Amino acid sequence: MRELVLHCLEAQAEALSDALLEAGVLSVSVEDADLGTEAERPLFGEPGTEPDVQAWDRNRVVALLPDGVDPAQIYEQAMAGAGMDPIQAGGWTLREVPDADWVRLTQSQFGPIHIAERLWVVPSWHRDDPAVPGPAAPAEAGAIHIELDPGLAFGTGSHPTTHLCLAWLEAELPAGATVLDYGCGSGILAIAARKLGAGATDAVDIDPQAVQATADNARVNHAELRAMLPDALSDGTYQVVVANILSNPLKVLAPMLAGRVAPGGSLVLSGVLERQAEEVAAAYAPWLALSVWQARDGWVCLHGRKT
Repeated sequence: MRELVLHCLEAQAEALSDALLEAGVLSVSVEDADLGTEAERPLFGEPGTEPDVQAWDRNRVVALLPDGVDPAQIYEQAMAGAGMDPIQAGGWTLREVPDADWVRLTQSQFGPIHIAERLWVVPSWHRDDPAVPGPAAPAEAGAIHIELDPGLAFGTGSHPTTHLCLAWLEAELPAGATVLDYGCGSGILAIAARKLGAGATDAVDIDPQAVQATADNARVNHAELRAMLPDALSDGTYQVVVANILSNPLKVLAPMLAGRVAPGGSLVLSGVLERQAEEVAAAYAPWLALSVWQARDGWVCLHGRKT
């Protein structure tokens, strides 16, 4: 396969990307044309927010071409669609994309993840990996495997916030506790809770794809739970409510999430940066006191008990 490489300024990057996709390319990526030089600069926003600008001062736009297309024709069509002058744009170049087993390369990026003492998150292609201690092995009595493949929904155990919530569940979850996983994503926290001995467990997400992913993953892991959209959640409280989202939605959801915690129950929150911990705790202060349970790589897990 081949890639068409163009250059443009910040104000042109979005329009050029859209025009290339309209022209029929398979994908478009935008790179800093000054990468690796003294002019290189970061471009990012806070988690859950958009960056102030959408591209760099000088950009390299890379479009993956379908087989058999004329790159010159794609270029001319994209220039017209973006309202750009081909002469001022400086032309285009081609570069070859080497053949590769992309499935194998993708899988190689995701290995088993050991969480605390007993929990392992194991992609399906590592199910029989001899390097991963099996739950039945005498040396690993009590080991718990969650089989989970990286997919559309957030939550593979690799992100510090997911890791923190899983570690809390392994260390603190009361036996037989009812659990609500709000913002369930892949369902990893709800599945872990059930495999760690929780009782009735509900998993909720606003994304139908996440609800389906949770149901599918629960079936693979033989974990009995209910996955649903928020409107389907019935009234009631839980002994453990866990939400791994982001600080802004956590603050908005404070009355609802706090109200779902039974007296004497625990609220566990993550998706919160260390510098955001106080303001998130303040949002929940009318109902229960939150404090940092653990921190990892700049993120925290907040915990509070409802008196």
